[in-house]
Amino acid sequence: MKLATRINSFLPKYDHDLSRVFKQFHKLGLTHVDLNFPEHTKGYTAKEMKALLEENDLCANGVALRFREEFISGELGNHNQEISEQALILCKEAVDYCREIGGEVVTIWLGFDGFDYSFQINYEQVWQQIQHYLSIIAEYAVDIQVSVEYKPFQPRAYAFIDSLGLALTMVNDINKANLGITLDYCHMLMKHENPAYGASILGSRGKLFGIHLNDGYGLNDDGLMIGSNSLVKTVEFLYYAKLHHYQHAIYFDTFPVIEDPDKECQKNMDMIKKLDAVIEKIGMDEIRKVIEQNDAIAVSELIMKFIA
Repeated sequence: MKLATRINSFLPKYDHDLSRVFKQFHKLGLTHVDLNFPEHTKGYTAKEMKALLEENDLCANGVALRFREEFISGELGNHNQEISEQALILCKEAVDYCREIGGEVVTIWLGFDGFDYSFQINYEQVWQQIQHYLSIIAEYAVDIQVSVEYKPFQPRAYAFIDSLGLALTMVNDINKANLGITLDYCHMLMKHENPAYGASILGSRGKLFGIHLNDGYGLNDDGLMIGSNSLVKTVEFLYYAKLHHYQHAIYFDTFPVIEDPDKECQKNMDMIKKLDAVIEKIGMDEIRKVIEQNDAIAVSELIMKFIA
């Protein structure tokens, strides 16, 4: 199992020294790293970053775009197209960096593409603009998977790509083999989506390019430890990821605000391994048989096996 976690959570504890953070990742037993681009790559050439990863027996899963400063009014869908062109350049630079460090996927979360007021944007125009730029990025990254991460809101009141349905519509409109979707468990809860439903739909279509696993209460991007609130939904989500042979890293997108990041990460690792073992013990075929019954009583009996 490929496992990665948030670098930002560890940086304060380790004096913002990436080398020390990576050493701790290796010590904890993590296998892969996702780098926020460009914030985690500043001061490191791709060659230096690759060497630093190899020195700590870590592999690059990929890079995730982080748009700041001039992009707070929008990234690829910005009303000022000169800014969107700058966002495109940043995405291409991220693709180049990902390729050079041996990564597999570039994750694009358009957090500022959205709106706060009615009549604020031309929806169709922004759709076409984002579609245009994502298509260019996918063509530029023909050897890299480009993954759209959606979130219903925050920091904008309404995100433009806010749901599984709109993300999949965008991906289908563009129709590029290397363009897919990253599912963030907490984001799905915020949208009142069932995470396993999304994993099933995308997994069966070969479009599940990334998993950010965490937990929450659905009203906010809580980033709680895995399985701490919606345990049964988490097991179901992992079942469908296994069913469709998800091969990329599972990224612990959790936010240890008052918790020690080392201990919190260890508990995430313990939990996911425990849940994976439970699924294996019960058996994929046995779970499938319960699903095929369409019977809540049978589901209740299955859940009892999960917690036995």
